[in-house]
Amino acid sequence: MCGICGQVHADPKRQVDRAALERMNETLRHRGPDSGGLYCRGPAGLAMRRLAVIDLETGDQPMSNEDGTLWVVLNGEIYNYPKLRPWLEAAGHVFSSQADTEVLLHLYEEHGPGCVSRLRGMFAFALWDERRRLLLLARDRVGKKPLYYSRFRDSLLFGSEIKALLAFPGFPRTANLEALHHYLTLQYVPDPLSAFKNVHKLPPAHRLIFKNGRLTIERYWDLTYEPKWHGPAPEIKKRLRQVVTEAVRVRLISDVPLGAHLSGGIDSTLIVGLMARLTAAPVKTFSIGFKEETFSELAFARLAARTFGTEHHQFILEPDVLALLPALVRCFDEPFADPAALPTWHLARMTRPHVTVALNGDGGDEAFGGYQRYYADVLADAYGLVPSRLREELFDPILQALPTGADRPMERNPIMALRQLAAAARMSHAASVVRWGAYFTEADKEALYTPDMQRAAGQSDSAAFLKESFERALAATRLDRTLYTDVNNYLPGALLPKVDRTTMAHGLEARSPLLDQEVLSMAARLPGRWKVRLNQTKRVLREVFADLVPRPILKRGKFGFSVPLGQWFRGPLLEPATDLLLGPQARLLSLFRREPVARLLDENRLGLEDHGKRIFALLFLEVWLREYSPSLDL
Repeated sequence: MCGICGQVHADPKRQVDRAALERMNETLRHRGPDSGGLYCRGPAGLAMRRLAVIDLETGDQPMSNEDGTLWVVLNGEIYNYPKLRPWLEAAGHVFSSQADTEVLLHLYEEHGPGCVSRLRGMFAFALWDERRRLLLLARDRVGKKPLYYSRFRDSLLFGSEIKALLAFPGFPRTANLEALHHYLTLQYVPDPLSAFKNVHKLPPAHRLIFKNGRLTIERYWDLTYEPKWHGPAPEIKKRLRQVVTEAVRVRLISDVPLGAHLSGGIDSTLIVGLMARLTAAPVKTFSIGFKEETFSELAFARLAARTFGTEHHQFILEPDVLALLPALVRCFDEPFADPAALPTWHLARMTRPHVTVALNGDGGDEAFGGYQRYYADVLADAYGLVPSRLREELFDPILQALPTGADRPMERNPIMALRQLAAAARMSHAASVVRWGAYFTEADKEALYTPDMQRAAGQSDSAAFLKESFERALAATRLDRTLYTDVNNYLPGALLPKVDRTTMAHGLEARSPLLDQEVLSMAARLPGRWKVRLNQTKRVLREVFADLVPRPILKRGKFGFSVPLGQWFRGPLLEPATDLLLGPQARLLSLFRREPVARLLDENRLGLEDHGKRIFALLFLEVWLREYSPSLDL
């Protein structure tokens, strides 16, 4: 696991500035505390910071082929390198290390830019071909590893995090107000945008080629949901178990201590259970929870730990949100409003002294249908069939008058779900995550913005990113199209950056077996009824691993990494949050009107609504504006 960055000039006669490259690389030290390296020759420069996990002695980067005409830097792990290496050696390639990185060089010699299609793993890499004066950038299939780029003057800059680009001399810091507009709804800035106008994200499953000043971006892989698997159900389910088990097995390759993050949900529990069966020593497991017991899963994590005989560690998160926010903002480089980043950051910090690699259960919800909204979408459609006058004059007012029960997590709050029903019924089913999880709707944002911000943000609908994926999906049913949309948007936009940034901030590598391409491909072609039915999610996963996962965990519903923000912002964090958002130093008020911001704080304080997530989103944005001081161009 590493941080990578670099620069390539369009003009082959120009020389890369080594000192500038060193400054860029230094910003990524947290991602790779063990070593660093640079390649500078002519118009190209590559740099990396390394977290040594595999081949501790000879695996440093940048790495070259036999004659020094190809150079590569890799962030991530190539899990199928033990299978690729013998084939490449048989073809005459000579290896100088035991690292997975070197496989990339020889695979490129065989297949050119098409080499990326043969990789199984999590990765973002940059490969410089001196002879062809070609730069290849590529990102893994679901976006586990980040990669940003920018056309700056006559060159291409790239880096694992935005901070590497910002460190380049003269690089401008101009806020992308359209991106902030989408952030308020989605809780993240969607690909290919970033919070800075001239910085872009390379989307997952894409490769970028920069040659002679020309930039080309193309998709190299896509997930297909058709045709469905045919054959005896027991055989298909047996094969599914084998595929998931193999995905766990290949992620146990490590030359450093390894463990797992255990939430107490079905996904992380089955991963730990398989690890326990595949390893001789007790698995090291790590969990985090809250004093507010209705938001904590620690009891279920302890049950799983006892069942599998793990060496278990658990931690409690205190309400120190505002103290942590500056560090968290610098971790992400752009606004990011998923409050689960708070416990994930602390969990990574607590885990790192014990292990260097931690497996997790990420991806189970998107692969096997784990969110309640997958069946709630059907209820919203049914509610939409009620005559509009009857809904607007009778049912909608009744739903909105229901008490919120703000002291409970959303996933365990049926009243909140009912109140959302009216709004969801009016929204396109092509944008499920916005339908049920929008922080600020388009109407909310219009009421929030100053006239200048309204003009700058334009008329772009934040749900459009999701609708585009929904319509492009290689799928026949609404459920499969929604799953495809989440895999291509919510997963790489919100969930994976949360884990990557918070773990790498502490030099910890996270691995996600359920996001293995073989697992995703098989899950996609399973019948929808195997995944979701009314009030039941991840049906096939619960059945296939019924002998492994403890029954209380197997039978419980989706909990999620909920954080009691609403309670915290009614208590000890109310005053400092109010000062940040409404005080004399508030930069947010150059974009937003004071009245709607004050109303959110008051309604939350009085317990009329749980605006915890909305307040957190505004606080994150405020601190980002202070930490990075971007020009706003209003």
